[in-house]
Formats: sequence, C-alpha cells, structure tokens
Amino acid sequence: MNSAMRSRQSGTQAVILAGGLGTRMRPITETIPKPMIAVRGKPFLQHQLELLTHGGIGRALLLVAYLGDQIQQYFGDGDKFGCRISYSFEPSPLGTGGALKNAEAQLRDYFVLVNGDTYIAIDYAALLQDFQEADCTALIVAYGKPETASQEVPASLLPANLGVSQDGVVTAYRKRNSEGLSHIDAGVIVLKKKILARLPAERKCSLEEEIYPQLIAQGEMRAWVTTEPFYDMGSPTGLAALEEKLA
Repeated sequence: MNSAMRSRQSGTQAVILAGGLGTRMRPITETIPKPMIAVRGKPFLQHQLELLTHGGIGRALLLVAYLGDQIQQYFGDGDKFGCRISYSFEPSPLGTGGALKNAEAQLRDYFVLVNGDTYIAIDYAALLQDFQEADCTALIVAYGKPETASQEVPASLLPANLGVSQDGVVTAYRKRNSEGLSHIDAGVIVLKKKILARLPAERKCSLEEEIYPQLIAQGEMRAWVTTEPFYDMGSPTGLAALEEKLA
C-alpha cells in the first residue's frame, strides 16, 4: 500500500457489532461478553482489531450492550492496540440496524461493518479501495466456496445465502432458502452512512431483513468475492476451528 492510500485508510472507520448475548456460548458468556472470549491467549475482539489495523484501518467504533463495560475497560481508547476506539452503548438490544441507528452521530460517511463474532483474514485495504472505485452504496464480502474447500472449515458447510450476478451485483439475500444462490455472507460489509435514513429510530430492526432487500432491489449492493474462509467463533465448533486456524 502506498503512503497516500495508507493515509486515507487510517481515517477509515470500522464498526464492530459487539453487543450480542452469546447464547450459543453459555455458560462462558454468563460472566463475560462474547467478544472477550479468549482465543489463543487474548480476547477474540483483539484478533479482529489486529486484522483491521493491519489493513490500515485506524479507527474502530464498538457497538456494545451486554456486559459492554468489560469491553470498554479492556480496550479503553485503543491507544495500546494501535487504533482509536470509541463506543456506542445500546440501552436495550436493538438488532443490527437499530444498533447502527443508535450510533448515527458517531458514524463517518462510509464505514466497514463487521460482525462481532466473525474472523476473516482478507485484505481490508483492497476491499476499501474497491469500494471507493465502485458505484454502489454497499459492498458485501461474499465467500465463494472453492471446489477444494476443507470440510474442517465450518464456512464450507454453510448453505449459500447470497445471489451474485456475473458482473458482481448482489441479486438476492435469503437465510431460509438457498436454492439458486451461490455465495455466503462472510460477516463484513462496507456501507455508506446515508443508508441510516432508511432505518427507523428507537426500535429494534435488522439490516439483513429490512435494508438489504431495498439495496438489492435498487441495484445498490455489490459483492466482493473471496475464497478466504471465515470463522464464526459464536459457537463451540466455530471457536475450535478458529483456535486451530490461529495455532
């Protein structure tokens, strides 16, 4: 990455959805929030931040709720972790869309939205450059399972939930019926802040169910296709696979 590009990316904001209850990881999450579960000796969220800062992203906004004070106490302002961290606390669970709407005043014109339990070692600088060059409102990271995908990687076992055209436009997003779909949402998407105008205020809502269909219908969502597998540490199986990946 050249110095001019790195300078631009260092001001880019990552937004991490870190407020989930972590019910699949009980009893561990009865006392600690899911992003703070240790993976190879440090909180999972720290691994995420290291990926992002390595990609030149210098700012992170953490959307926290359940036991969020533990996250803030550990990471502070981010100085020790090479980035500038700020926080948005949900007064009650608001869903992916509601959490973003609650943080509207802290969001930049565009940002990288990352699931708080997803690990994917992609080139974030390249993702952001492609977003800046694309004529779209949203650029979603889409896992395209290669023919040689290992059955030991949980992502390779998931049903497809994205339809992607030959020119990279997302044509469908479905969680319940994978027929005719080709790719999998890998838990990372670059979004323009202007989508928040479509979100209702002060109520629970889902980006996937309420906003993605609008973007797709209007041809505003494109796919950034990768064969790099992703790991969901929000289940015991996914956590074990990630531990192996990072060994």
